[in-house]
Amino acid sequence: MARFGTYLAQAATILAFSASHALAALPEGAKAPDFRLQAALAGKPMTFSLAQALRQGPVVLYFFPAAFTQGCTLEAHAFAEATDDFRKLNATVIGVTAGNADRVAEFSKLECRDKFAVAADPGAKVAGEYQTQFKTKGGTLLSERTSFVIAPDGKILLSYTDANPEQHIRKTMDAVKAWHDAAK
Repeated sequence: MARFGTYLAQAATILAFSASHALAALPEGAKAPDFRLQAALAGKPMTFSLAQALRQGPVVLYFFPAAFTQGCTLEAHAFAEATDDFRKLNATVIGVTAGNADRVAEFSKLECRDKFAVAADPGAKVAGEYQTQFKTKGGTLLSERTSFVIAPDGKILLSYTDANPEQHIRKTMDAVKAWHDAAK
């Protein structure tokens, strides 16, 4: 029960922050910082490497504040439903979180429905490189809800920050489709 109260407090902090924060994630056209993070896919531990994933095609990299919070769960479900469509376009989906990073394996299985990997970003270090982090009132660093589409050459094709998870899937899919059509 104490854990649930902690999650509610995190969710309230995230919502309060998102409503008033000026957003400044890395812009479209910038070079995406390379990273390797411990992750999980279908509940199984793995290491995610951006450089390695880009060898197969574009990467949909989405940062979310904390696993098992309402908006993050809704967003994970939506990305899970769209993952097969992203794969048809040779795109890899990866979710990254600093919040509840100890629960990414469980989140990848339950909320991501075994469809895509979720990586732990302790201390929001990678989120910081992508300029999409914030500090809670308690001093914890978390990532903003920001989605990027990264071309195989490492160039950011889409940089989109919005606390509301609804548009992230549509915007990332549109960017991947545009890249795919241009690459033909």
